[in-house]
Amino acid sequence: MKPVPALAATLAAALALSATVAVGLAAPASASSEAASSPASASADPLESYRRQPLAWAACQDGQLAAAGAECASLTVPLDYREPRGRTLSLAVSRIRAADPAARRGILQTNPGGPGNRGLDMPVAVRAAMAPATAAAYDIIGMDPRGVGASGGLDCGLTRGSWLRSVGTDRAGFEQAWTLAEADADACWARYPDLLPHLTTRNTARDVDVLRAALGEQRTSFFGQSYGALLGAVYAQLYPGRVDRLVLDSTPDPARYGVRLFQDMGGANERALDDFAAWAAPRHATYGLGATPAAVRATVEGLVRRAQAAPIAIDGFLLDDRMLPFLLAVCQGDDRDDADYADVLRRLLDAADGKPVQAGPLLHELLSAVLTPDPEAGADLAAAIGILCDDVAVPRSPQWYRDAVEHARPTQPVFGPVYNSPTPCASWRRTPAEPPVDVHPAVPALQLHATGDTHAPYQGALALHARMPASRLLTVPGRVHTVYLTGYSPCAARAVDTYLSTGALPPADAVC
Repeated sequence: MKPVPALAATLAAALALSATVAVGLAAPASASSEAASSPASASADPLESYRRQPLAWAACQDGQLAAAGAECASLTVPLDYREPRGRTLSLAVSRIRAADPAARRGILQTNPGGPGNRGLDMPVAVRAAMAPATAAAYDIIGMDPRGVGASGGLDCGLTRGSWLRSVGTDRAGFEQAWTLAEADADACWARYPDLLPHLTTRNTARDVDVLRAALGEQRTSFFGQSYGALLGAVYAQLYPGRVDRLVLDSTPDPARYGVRLFQDMGGANERALDDFAAWAAPRHATYGLGATPAAVRATVEGLVRRAQAAPIAIDGFLLDDRMLPFLLAVCQGDDRDDADYADVLRRLLDAADGKPVQAGPLLHELLSAVLTPDPEAGADLAAAIGILCDDVAVPRSPQWYRDAVEHARPTQPVFGPVYNSPTPCASWRRTPAEPPVDVHPAVPALQLHATGDTHAPYQGALALHARMPASRLLTVPGRVHTVYLTGYSPCAARAVDTYLSTGALPPADAVC
């Protein structure tokens, strides 16, 4: 298990820009695509200078990128695509060149997810996962998206890595969750009132296309995972003629992106808990969590109730019922970590019993990540807030969230109060300047998705697949979020490498 809050990382990572501009976004050329200018009109196109800009490649300063032989450069894009002659942003981009120039096919742009995750170093992971023949064919391109990492300096002064926490069982818990979410929104708007409306998925897709053109390519291949796969689907919708090969790993359902996606995560995490309980029950002699799946679930639900009555004291931390369910969601995201999850639960149960127990390195790091104020984690959260809240409008009434929590409790006793809790978007000061992109691209694509994904539930993959008739869906049985770079399924990895190398999609949807 990675000893970091995986969901917090999925929502995250950001710095942004100190420049301010007038608010305004470009409207798309049509409801479904943004066509490039024709040659006859190129001279009058104010974006042409961005597309033709030279990129000054140099050695990367990041040690991991430098060790991989990557080059780095800065890409200039408009802050506001409706006013391309106005203020600009400088985006940090990276490149690992094709391993065999003679076999080079083109570029593969990448995004790691989030929204708000930093993507500058992603080419290193992608190159390491690729088969040699695939690595020979592509310049692999990374980018910190606008407002993220080296592509800005967004810092709202937050010290938490996620707004996701249970509202608990009483009104005080809900009021605290609402107050914290509102404070996060206010902190960002106080610092960046003119910048925030421009941190959108649609604008990031526009940036991806400017980068494609600046690299001198007529078309781009794209690999995205999690939110990055959603970005790839949006790009394919806006620029279908610019897509070469498209790999979408663990895509959230674009039609449910926003508060409904979070609600879907509640049910997915309850199912994950049941799946874990079925694993743990036969191992009761080792972990003492319960001899049947129902008994294991009862143990977990009881632990949450105990944390409500008296926060669990361990290694100098106090873990209450508002943060415990979030920690559990982090632990159960990958079924390869079930033994670690069981060990975490055993230690927390012993601590709740007042036994002298050490957290151990993994639990200690998890508790530190979840409970310790961290300005860097707060900065990571800021871009995620900006992108999510600027992309999709959400209900703004506290009562809506109270009702949603209570509606979820009977079937989602552990995670319903987490994934129906209020987010900063409920207190956002502006509605999105553009509607969400209606994603239904008619381009070929390879989708990968695990059946037990807790972050992007599998039913969303089925829904997206139905809207992409030229795609193939490779289903991976198991509980994991993102497939290719995690090494979860060699079968899926071979399919990705084959598709990127040859352009051959599986002849039909398949189970790996």
